[in-house]
Formats: sequence, structure tokens, C-alpha cells
Amino acid sequence: MNKISKAFENGKAFIGFVTAGDPNMEVSEEIILSMASAGCDLIEIGIPFSDPIAEGPVIQEANLRSLSQGTTTDKVFELTKKISSKVDIPLVYMTYLNVLFKYGYDKFLQNAKDAGISGVIIPDMPFEEKNELQCVAEKYDIEVVSLIAPTSEDRIKTIASEAQGFVYAVSSLGVTGTRSEIKTDLKSITDAVKSATDIPVAIGFGINTPEQAKKYAAIADGVIVGSAIVKIIAEYKENAPKHVYNYVKEMKNSIR
Repeated sequence: MNKISKAFENGKAFIGFVTAGDPNMEVSEEIILSMASAGCDLIEIGIPFSDPIAEGPVIQEANLRSLSQGTTTDKVFELTKKISSKVDIPLVYMTYLNVLFKYGYDKFLQNAKDAGISGVIIPDMPFEEKNELQCVAEKYDIEVVSLIAPTSEDRIKTIASEAQGFVYAVSSLGVTGTRSEIKTDLKSITDAVKSATDIPVAIGFGINTPEQAKKYAAIADGVIVGSAIVKIIAEYKENAPKHVYNYVKEMKNSIR
């Protein structure tokens, strides 16, 4: 049985994101372990890519920092294998389809499975084309997480009805990044998802304060935070683990 469902078993889930290899592989491992110990229920590990089209400047810069350190997909597999042997929470990869396509779906997913990965999130993969990846992922018990955007409208129920793991509800139009205000009617989106599936729904893109986390956890099964964590890493670099721990703990406590 896939582990992703475990993230939602004990109340509202807090899902954190980091880019692997930022600021370097050794500190990346410390950061991810600190996130797990601070209360993350699931961690998205970003595999850096040169053209991350869903990302705003904060995560774009993290990708470039990581790549400049010599991060490769194979090194991310090695990092994840070490982490998965030390934590019991589900880990998923977030990256772009070209990374998997170039590596080879079968080989990538076999290595991901061996590294302890439970799912993949691919923001630039259209719903209509997901089966070319999903049919391979199923061989390795890896779930392909679907994203639903404010523009999905009539397709929300269709996407949700075929979703795996959890549904990633994108809070706002545009790219990732912290936002002071989120204007999307997320309640109607989550209601539409829940009318089509029993799979949990988590809201991401823009959430960065405990107040926002509490507000959106009230209408969904979990919240996803990436840019705010990556900003802390950019600021504190090698000293980031303790600061990330404190931030994640505060965010998790806000949704308990």
C-alpha cells in the first residue's frame, strides 16, 4: 500500500517543499530531517531543473543554486535513499516531465522506488497525457499526484475522479511564491474535488503565514508550503536547518 495516505491520517497535513541540493547536498539532508522532526507530514523534494516554468523567482533561484553545486538526478536519488532510511513520513518528488523523460520513465521510477519515494508531482504534465507516466508508475507503487488550478473549472471533477495520493489544489493563478492575499474561491474548488473523490485535497502556492495555513487547512485536508521555506534556506544557507525547523513547527502547530 502506498504511504501517501499516511500523511492525512492524523488530522490536517502540513506538506513542506525544498529543492534538493540547495544550498548543498549535506545541508539539504539536515534541512529535510529537521522538517520531518518539526512535524511535516509529507515532504516534497524538488529535483532541480533549468526551466522550472511553474516556479517564481524564489524557487527558480534555488534550482540554479542547486545546479551550480553540481546536483544531478542520480545524486538526488542517493540523498533521498539516505533520508528515507531515517524518516517514516512519505516523500514525493516534484520536478518537470523532461527530467523523467530524458532519464527514462522506467529507470527513473525504479530508482525513485528504491530511494523510498511514494509519489511524483509534475506541474507541466497535462492531465490528458498523464497515462504515459502513470501506467509505468503503477508498476512501482508510485502515485502521480494531480494538480487542479483555478482555471480547471469544468475539468475539476474529471481530474479529481482519477486522482492518486492527494489532489494538489493550486491557490492562485501564476507561479509559486509567497502571497499576502489569496483571492481564489478555494472552498468551491475543494467542494468540487470532494464531490468527485475521497482522496485528500491539499492547498498550495502562496501560503506562508500561520494565519493563512489555519484558514486554508479549515477547508482542505492539508496545506503545502514551499517558497517560504526556500526563502529561509536562501537567507541562512548552512545555518538554515534550525530556522526551517522553527518555521515548520510554528506552521504545523497553527493547523493542529
